[in-house]
Amino acid sequence: MNKLTPWLLTLGLSGCFVVGPDYVKPEIKAPKQWRFAAEDAKETANLSWWKQFNDPVLNRLVEQALLNNLDLKIAIANVEQFMGVYGATRAHLFPQLSGQPGYGRQQPSGEAIPGVGRKLPDTDAIQLGAAMFWELDVWGQLRRAKEAANADLLAQEFVRDTVVLTLVSSVAQTYVILRALDQSLEITLETVAVLIEEDRIARVRFEHGFASEIEVIQSDSELERRRAFIPLYEQQIAAAEHALSLLLGKPPSSIQRGLTLDELTSPAVPAGLPSELLTRRPDIEQAEQNLIAANARIGVARGEYFPKVRLTGDIGQASLEFAKLFTPGANFWSIGTRVLGPIFTAGRIAGQVQAAKAVQQAALTHYKKTILSAFREFEDGLVATTKSKARHNFQSRRVSALENYLRLSHARYDEGHSSYLEVLDALRQNFEGQIDLVQARSDTLTAAIQLYRAMGGGWIVAAEQKAQIPRAKPASLFP
Repeated sequence: MNKLTPWLLTLGLSGCFVVGPDYVKPEIKAPKQWRFAAEDAKETANLSWWKQFNDPVLNRLVEQALLNNLDLKIAIANVEQFMGVYGATRAHLFPQLSGQPGYGRQQPSGEAIPGVGRKLPDTDAIQLGAAMFWELDVWGQLRRAKEAANADLLAQEFVRDTVVLTLVSSVAQTYVILRALDQSLEITLETVAVLIEEDRIARVRFEHGFASEIEVIQSDSELERRRAFIPLYEQQIAAAEHALSLLLGKPPSSIQRGLTLDELTSPAVPAGLPSELLTRRPDIEQAEQNLIAANARIGVARGEYFPKVRLTGDIGQASLEFAKLFTPGANFWSIGTRVLGPIFTAGRIAGQVQAAKAVQQAALTHYKKTILSAFREFEDGLVATTKSKARHNFQSRRVSALENYLRLSHARYDEGHSSYLEVLDALRQNFEGQIDLVQARSDTLTAAIQLYRAMGGGWIVAAEQKAQIPRAKPASLFP
């Protein structure tokens, strides 16, 4: 038989057997009540939805965040790290070559050699060579390790996409909150201005004997109560600006404003989505890649049961003199194989397999939970969007009624048909109604943002491309 036959058989076996279970995508029961045209849903899910607010300032803030956010930079660096790990794991499938140059000089002892009894001359030992080490992947253990490392890399890319999803949503939501606080402060300042005038009138009426001191005290109390809201809103505005600055990757500072809260256009949202579109969410994709990696690592653990086949080889030149290093007689080479298999491990390998299976089961459960959570978040978003719009409509009608109440209470007080307390009550309710209307408007916009966040969608990749977020590159074969 040809001497190369065993090697060829070994190499052939290494390509046809892979230890461990192959990955099978779990079946997930999707909500049957979702009925929505796939084309329309895809178009909606892929929109750069924040542009529907029609606020150029918000668009610039989102772009700045995608370029400068520190959490995103960390996620990008982590992808590069896992690309390096993948490259290092993949390298085990190939022969490893290393150089073995060496030099030594020694003085042998003549007394240590029987029959010599004299001083021996110094000698040199020079070697230029290379060594080869190659573990043949007969059982597919190394290929399973590569599969796991590739899944880890993809999972980390989806982590980065999740950061983009969260970042854009947080910028838009914080901006809406900021504009709501701005409007609440503006309403408060206008109310305080009205109360200052009311307080002046109450004092004049008291000085001329047309009102009691109680009306002045009531007016003073309501004025100071509303004034106390001014520093509160100013504090909250500063906190929102600082939070937005952090998202933009810059020190706390003031934030440029664009449209008012009432001028912002609420993004259009669909009535539902096919479940397969929701499963494109990066957190779901990440959970599946973690499951794939855990499944592959069962094969890596099981591979320890089988013997490892390793090829070794050396080649080079060696001599006791520099001048003879490159002569034909200085050549040397060797090639061999080594098989190392477990005989007794005291349950170590069984424990590793058991642990790998448990990790796979946990990853499977987490994958299912992530999908169910996505379905719940989307349904919650649909409900929140619908109900917040209804609440906004009710609050708008309430403010209209309170404005009439304030107008009529003033007229009744001027004609002497009611007390000043009725005017203050109308002012108080009108102020609170306007603040509640601002909150309802903010909640409506926030619900739309949260719904797009729950959808995920292809806009994430488009946003990354526009921000020129670098893609992970494989490590070079040579330094």
